[in-house]
Formats: sequence, C-alpha cells, structure tokens
Amino acid sequence: MNKALKKTITAVIVIFLAFILFHAATVITRPGEYRIVRQFGRIVRVDTSDSHPYGLGFKIPFIQSDTSISSKLMLYDLAASDVMTSDKKSMISDCFVLWRIEDPVKFIQKLSGSQQNAESRISSNVYNALKNVISSLTQEEVISGRDGELADLLTEKLGTNLSSYGIHVEKIETKMLDLPDENKDAVYTRMISERNNIAASFKAQGEQKAQEIKNGTDEQTTIILAQAQKTADTTIAEGEAKYMSILSKVYNDESKADFYSFVRQLDAMKVTLKNGENTIVLDKDSPIAKLFYGME
Repeated sequence: MNKALKKTITAVIVIFLAFILFHAATVITRPGEYRIVRQFGRIVRVDTSDSHPYGLGFKIPFIQSDTSISSKLMLYDLAASDVMTSDKKSMISDCFVLWRIEDPVKFIQKLSGSQQNAESRISSNVYNALKNVISSLTQEEVISGRDGELADLLTEKLGTNLSSYGIHVEKIETKMLDLPDENKDAVYTRMISERNNIAASFKAQGEQKAQEIKNGTDEQTTIILAQAQKTADTTIAEGEAKYMSILSKVYNDESKADFYSFVRQLDAMKVTLKNGENTIVLDKDSPIAKLFYGME
C-alpha cells in the first residue's frame, strides 16, 4: 500500500470519526418540543428552540444523552361518564381537555414522561372537578350553562391541581352534557310546562299592569274632559252674558232699536223658511211686507 493511499484512508477515517463525534455532541431542538439532556440518567438541562441559536446545542459525547418531549397544545378526549346534580338528577357528561407540558422535569419525574400516565392523571382530576361542580348545580342550571359557563366553572375548579405533574390545562370543554335517554322526555316535558307557567305568570302581570295604566288613563281623560267642559260652559256663559249685554245696550238706544228688531225678525223668518215649504202670512203694515213689496 503506497503512502498516498494510506493518507487518504487516514483522512477518511478521521473525517468519519469527526462526524460521529460532532453528531454525538450536538443537540438539535425543533419548534414544539423540549429537548431533555441527561447525564448518567440524571436531567442536567432542558433545551427549547428559543434557548439556542437555530435550535442547536451541545452535550458531552457518549456521557450525555438527549430525548424529546412535546411542548405543543394537546387534546385529550375523556370517556363519557355519569354525574349527579344537586337535585339528584342523573346526567351524562362527555368532555375533552386542552393541555400542555409546562415543566418537563416534573413531568418526567412524576409521570415518567409518559403521555398515557399524564392522560390518566388528567382524567381523574377532571372527573373529580366535573363531579364537584355539577353536584353543586341543579339540573336546570347545568342545562342552561352549556354555552360556556359550565366550562369556565370546571376550569376554575380544576385550578392548578395538575401543576405538580408539570401539566397545565388550558381549557375544559363539554362536547355533550345531556340526560339519560329514558329521562329525556319526562324532563323536557316538565321543563316546557314550567316555562309555560312562567310565561303565563309574566303575561298575567303584563295584563294587570296594562289594565292599571288603562284605568289611570281613563280617569285622567275623564278629569280632562270634565275640566274642558267646565271651561267651555264658562266661556259660553260669559259669551252669552256679553251678548245679552250688547243687545241690552242696543235696544236701549232708540235710534238703533228699530233696526235690530227688524234684523231679528228677518233671522226668525230665515229659520222658519229654512226647508222651503212653509208659508208666512204678513200684515200689510208689517215692515217686512213693505220690504218685500217695495212699499214705503
């Protein structure tokens, strides 16, 4: 074997060993995961994609090892279970949980880094929270709280119970919270009846209030009309008094008395002849007859 070939083989071996050494010494952390670095089985550090430039870190080759645990938000679908309300009514609950690992060291130490162990712990704690919350509510309150209120109560009740395991629960949501099939018809019928009774009560109260308003309005209308009639009568009386006063003054004036007496006679005739079928007999000496016949 010549010298040049030996140098080539040596260089290849060195490069290969360098590559193996570099690979054994690097820790590559991708987004959405924790990288756990151990030395002789003991956790010495936890890397994230933000803790090192480009997610690249280093370890002591052949002495330290690394494994990964997800840091993403995960979904766990719990099995449906029976729960009892405060008024002793049975209901079926089906929930799911959104959770993540917030402390990978605790997660590994307490749950051996097992997602299955974590889900088992989550199931137990969430069921206890669900049982405690629903047992404090009536069936009607549970049904009316399905739009989000119940999920908030469950999340609040669970609190930080799982933080000792390195787990953080983002949200508990109920997919289904319903009555057992054999109870549905009876419960819904009773609820409809209760709602109808409440509606009838509100309607009766409304009608009573409307009648009170109507009675008050009628009373006010009567008072206003009476006052208006009184004012009208007073005004008419005052007008008639003024009219009589004027007539009295006119008839007391001899120069005008004959004229106004003649005008009143004409007005009386106008009223009498209104229908056009009446006949009036006048004396030839009557001022009106003289007016009709052009007599002086």
